[in-house]
Amino acid sequence: MSADTAAVTDTEDKKKNKEKVDWIAEIRGLALMLLAVFAFHSFVAKPFYIPSESMLPNMLVGDRLVVSKYPYGWNWSSISFHLAPRGDWRVFGDTPEYGDIVIPVHPERDEDYIKRVVALPGDRIAVTNGQIVLNGTPVAQEAEPPLDLPIDENSTCYGFLDPSFRTTGTNGEEVCRVPVYRETLPNGANYLIIDHVNQPLDNFDEMLVPDGHVFVMGDNRDHSADSRELNSSRGLLGPVPLENIGGRAEFITFSLDGTTTFNPVTWFTSLREGRAWTTLRPSKTGESAE
Repeated sequence: MSADTAAVTDTEDKKKNKEKVDWIAEIRGLALMLLAVFAFHSFVAKPFYIPSESMLPNMLVGDRLVVSKYPYGWNWSSISFHLAPRGDWRVFGDTPEYGDIVIPVHPERDEDYIKRVVALPGDRIAVTNGQIVLNGTPVAQEAEPPLDLPIDENSTCYGFLDPSFRTTGTNGEEVCRVPVYRETLPNGANYLIIDHVNQPLDNFDEMLVPDGHVFVMGDNRDHSADSRELNSSRGLLGPVPLENIGGRAEFITFSLDGTTTFNPVTWFTSLREGRAWTTLRPSKTGESAE
């Protein structure tokens, strides 16, 4: 074999070796990447999707938002996909503030809810004709002008069971016009709520929120399964243990109207205008209103 032939063969062998895929290294790299994403979602922040109307008017079905994992410390419910066993342990545990929107896990099943904190440990809470009574004092509720919500595939307005809510907005398009109140909690946190019909959960006998628990409610008061549901597993069966809170909702990243398909064009046309980067932290008295 000539020197030239040997050189060519050696070059070809080196090229073949370079072209071989090191599958072990590839799998290890992918595993490390997935582990890093899992750790970030469990300990820093994760995306969350709004599947129901229980937090109207502040959150619409189809909103995508960011939930931070660290404000109240970490616990079993912080871990993504609920892979950790349930327990009462907490690391760097802290207590939510009035008005925080939190992610409680159902006490009997691994299902995430999203609700607002309206009572803290040691508070006495009751509901009378739809108005929260906190430690014997009614929480302020002030009527505001009706609010126009969009009507689309994700927001039909039919859930209110009142056809008069569907009307024509100032821009000539059909909207869902809902009556709203601004509720203000003792720390000045204020936000809009909807309470439009009389229903059983509008009245709730006074109870003491135990230590290590918070009482949560949806902003759409007539259509929310929350801490008021003591006897139905569709709700949260009373105050929520702090170790069952997996994070705090921070802001909306984008919102979809329900028309998204595999067609890439719809990835843009289905975006709702004006929803991106909307904060989910309540206004405080003295700050600009929502």
